[in-house]
Amino acid sequence: MSDAHCNTQGFSVDKEAELLRLKEAIEQCQHCRGSGLLVVQQKLHGRVYEETRPCKKRRLLHRASLLAAAKIPPLFQNVSFGDYKPKNDEQSRALEMVKMYASQPPVPRGFLLSGPVGTGKTHLLAATLRQLILEFGVRASYVEISLLYAAIRRGFQEGKSGGEIINPLANADLLAIDELGKGRLSPFELETLDELISRRYNEKKPTLFATNYTLGTLGNPQRPGNHYVSTSELWEKGKEPHLLVERIGERIFSRICHVCDFAEFPPATPDLRKANKRRI
Repeated sequence: MSDAHCNTQGFSVDKEAELLRLKEAIEQCQHCRGSGLLVVQQKLHGRVYEETRPCKKRRLLHRASLLAAAKIPPLFQNVSFGDYKPKNDEQSRALEMVKMYASQPPVPRGFLLSGPVGTGKTHLLAATLRQLILEFGVRASYVEISLLYAAIRRGFQEGKSGGEIINPLANADLLAIDELGKGRLSPFELETLDELISRRYNEKKPTLFATNYTLGTLGNPQRPGNHYVSTSELWEKGKEPHLLVERIGERIFSRICHVCDFAEFPPATPDLRKANKRRI
């Protein structure tokens, strides 16, 4: 791995003790002697100059702090792409898509994963955030959409505005929104979602999504933006009860189509949580 990245293999931040361990390692570092900076000699045109660089351990502590600040659920804080075991071609394609996305700093275009519960969508979201944070120092955030609605409602009771809670998510370099379409679909919830997605859309900030609701698109499910149909058309073609566009509205869905690549797992994709259940 080049000097541009930290060696993060096997690293975890599931406990605050991990950050304390890294801090102690910096304080005891024989190279930077706790300063977090290295003085390196460089030779140029026959003359020797001294250059100051950040110590790798210091960089790793910073990125560990970024990972903790992303608020990935504890269950998924240490997942990786290698842990994900596809059960069908669609999951294999999704895995390759997100691995490719996480192999470089984020680009304006994001992705959306759609499929039944227990098929690893949150796993892939978390693994993507983890790699981008630890390898490239990306300032990212994770949010489960119904918990965001609940947080804003609590904020109202404490005298806070919805904007105060949304702002950090709207301004994050990269945002992962899980459980898209979940909720009561009240005007408040739809207005909140519309504001968050619209602000990121207008600022060209990449957003990643996962949803249990079907895309309901026609043609190639990998690129629904090229096969967009209206809600009324979808109802006429099958009256599907769980379409994402019905849950979030055409305005929000259209914007997501414009800035995301899609991967949809078929209804028969097995629920991995059920497959791994233990009998006592």
